[in-house]
Amino acid sequence: MSALTSFLIIFFLVVGLTIRASAAATASKTPSNTQLATVFRQDIQVEQYWVSEKLDGIRARWDGHNLFSRNGHVIHAPDWFIRDLPDKTLDGELWLARQSFEKTASIVLRDTPSDDWQGIRYMLFDLPDSTEHFTQRLVELNSIVAQTQNVYLRVIPHYRMPNQQALLAKLDEVVALGAEGLMLHHQDAYYQDGRSQALLKLKKYQDAEAKVIAHLPGKGKYHYMMGALLVELDDGLQFKIGSGFSDVERQNPPPLGAYITFKYYGLTAKGVPRFASFLRIKATE
Repeated sequence: MSALTSFLIIFFLVVGLTIRASAAATASKTPSNTQLATVFRQDIQVEQYWVSEKLDGIRARWDGHNLFSRNGHVIHAPDWFIRDLPDKTLDGELWLARQSFEKTASIVLRDTPSDDWQGIRYMLFDLPDSTEHFTQRLVELNSIVAQTQNVYLRVIPHYRMPNQQALLAKLDEVVALGAEGLMLHHQDAYYQDGRSQALLKLKKYQDAEAKVIAHLPGKGKYHYMMGALLVELDDGLQFKIGSGFSDVERQNPPPLGAYITFKYYGLTAKGVPRFASFLRIKATE
């Protein structure tokens, strides 16, 4: 066998393996349009919006065959969980309970599903492929759930608020019960890819994600623990986060390079998040 023949055999073997690996990766990840919310604005007419609780779960898209995360990765749900789900594209949240994000993520993001999925509900809030406005999509969603023989499938309750005063009172009510906040969806809005000015999130605080750059030593009672994280935003801005951690989290801080979610209350004149506080390590989807 000549050197050229050997080279060609090896070349085509490598190409074949690369194509198969690429196909396998594509099969486990499906890109999809995802509608995202923008921050609540004071200038809206509240009575034109449907209001719902903002659930602290894992965003999930059903394509008629599989569940996918917001990033397009397959969510490995048990067969009995997805049995009888409709042959329609659904958008919703895999949700366990209020203030249970970490536990929810530990259940639904495993490669091998467990019986813990029995506590999870697929809470629907939209129909991405529908060409109707949101009010009609809500009607369709409720009809779909009523006709589907799946006890894990629900529609997130939506309701109307007469004015901003009532809306803020409702926000206080749900936050006191452990909710993250409220979502507002304009009654006449159509589903769109990316950030929608017709879909708003209202919380007592804002949140964002940042990359962990360094662990800074603690002082006083935290002398032998992590005192603060040095983090970096996507635009390169670096700042410290020193609150929101339990003693256990200070002893075992988020690893360097990990992304965390933090809450804050507006920005300083220099654009630094004000009163930034750690919430959680971002789940890997």
